[in-house]
Amino acid sequence: MAQTMSRRPVLTRTMVLGAGLLVAATLALVTAGPRTPVDPGLSGVAALQSRDIRFADRADGGVIVTDARTGVTVLTVQPGEDHFVRGAMRALARDRRIEGGGAEAPFQLTRWADGRLTLRDTTTGQVVEMTAFGATNAEAFLRFLSTERGER
Repeated sequence: MAQTMSRRPVLTRTMVLGAGLLVAATLALVTAGPRTPVDPGLSGVAALQSRDIRFADRADGGVIVTDARTGVTVLTVQPGEDHFVRGAMRALARDRRIEGGGAEAPFQLTRWADGRLTLRDTTTGQVVEMTAFGATNAEAFLRFLSTERGER
């Protein structure tokens, strides 16, 4: 005995129309929604302290951190120390090279009133929240603000 089944469309016209409206509404909400500022400075939080700094590799593996405005050495990171600083700067330098920038432009390190510490690449505009990596790692960069001149 053969049984005949009526074939109904798997997707009805109403289902397709509903899915299309859902996609259109989602796109409209995403593009017209409130914008959050990318630059922490635009959020209305005051910058407590800021310094433009440059990083330069030494032949022995150390890294010299200088104040970009005065040229004064802020700190020297000795070979084999401060792995977080080295790793963060390597990643930012790689992004800068990809964008076609050189090492001469400074990075802007800023301590904000709400407790955040950010490092902004003045070439690419990339902002890294240093406090997101924990207090110990943020302190590794915070000392670049508090040190007038110091060799380590």
